[in-house]
Amino acid sequence: MYFHYYGQLLHQQNMLQDYVRTGSYYAAVMENRDDFAGRVVVDVGAGSGILSLFAAQAGAKHVYAVEASEMAEYARKLIAGNSHLGERITVVKGKVEEVELPEKADILISEPMGTLLVNERMLESYVIARDRFLAPEGKMFPTVGRIHMAPFSDEYLFVEIANKALFWQQLSYYGVDLTPLHGSAFQGNFSQPVVDAFDPRLLVASPVFHVIDFTKVKEEDLYEIDIPLKFTAAVGTRVHGLACCTVQRWLTTAPGAPTTHWYQLRCVLSQPLYVMAGQEITGRLHMIAHNAQSYAINLTLSTKMWGPGAEQGGTLQTSSGKLDLKEPYYRMSQPQAYTVSQEQQNQLLQPQGVSIPVHDIEESELLEQPPQNSGSHFS
Repeated sequence: MYFHYYGQLLHQQNMLQDYVRTGSYYAAVMENRDDFAGRVVVDVGAGSGILSLFAAQAGAKHVYAVEASEMAEYARKLIAGNSHLGERITVVKGKVEEVELPEKADILISEPMGTLLVNERMLESYVIARDRFLAPEGKMFPTVGRIHMAPFSDEYLFVEIANKALFWQQLSYYGVDLTPLHGSAFQGNFSQPVVDAFDPRLLVASPVFHVIDFTKVKEEDLYEIDIPLKFTAAVGTRVHGLACCTVQRWLTTAPGAPTTHWYQLRCVLSQPLYVMAGQEITGRLHMIAHNAQSYAINLTLSTKMWGPGAEQGGTLQTSSGKLDLKEPYYRMSQPQAYTVSQEQQNQLLQPQGVSIPVHDIEESELLEQPPQNSGSHFS
């Protein structure tokens, strides 16, 4: 099903028309022509072949466009129709885990990110391609991914998800009592991560981030990802879950940034937490890869005791949820116009998310002054 999906032109068009994504990749390549000029490039999961054509435009000596789906045939057509570039591109149909190439690559280029950076598990193929095809001292575009996370408060979203189960509270649906299934339906609704665009003012604390260095990470490191969480609440409110994003030059999917086809992702807890300004929120985001090319998510958030009589080091509230990244709730509505106090605006310093930065002409500048969003770094 994975290769069937990406073998259809309408899905490739959806990605190509994500101008933030495509434009970031184009800029990453064109601003680093010296890396590509006269070099051998492997495009991992080439799709329509657009990144291979970008690499050829930048002066690559030869590009091997590796694509396992039927899209490989469309890529051949597109490349043949751009003959001034296509004479330096070879489409190789097959999985990077299985194909053989006649020479090592100086550059790997790919768009291996999914929702929450890791969904679809293409990062593993990217790492395998690195180990199989990349020459020593070769470069990867992108090189680094970051998952940014922060707790959020969204009463509208919580009520929307909870109310989806109201159908199962009917005592006589054509004479049938549906209520025995209400509890299961309620929990099932909260097992879906929410994919949408949301207002960054919904964030309750400044984000933390988890870095994946594509040049160093091992394939097996991606089978299970365990991220400790620690935040300080900027305002007193109800916490409804954890918001995450993925991004690239830095290509960012952070809330408030131009929307990409990845949008943002939120894990909503069925039991909200109550926090006060200055209160610490701790927890863990634990992701386990499964054979549907995605991840099972286990999220736990806790708040320490506060108020008269609270025992030192104890916890007042803990909320946990199990979600399946493969089965999200696509909620493609526009962000609500939320009323936020000036205090909250001042204290929430930056959005959470995942970004993907590009290898710039002055790489040191990117390293010394990273963007405020999460993402992947093109190197």
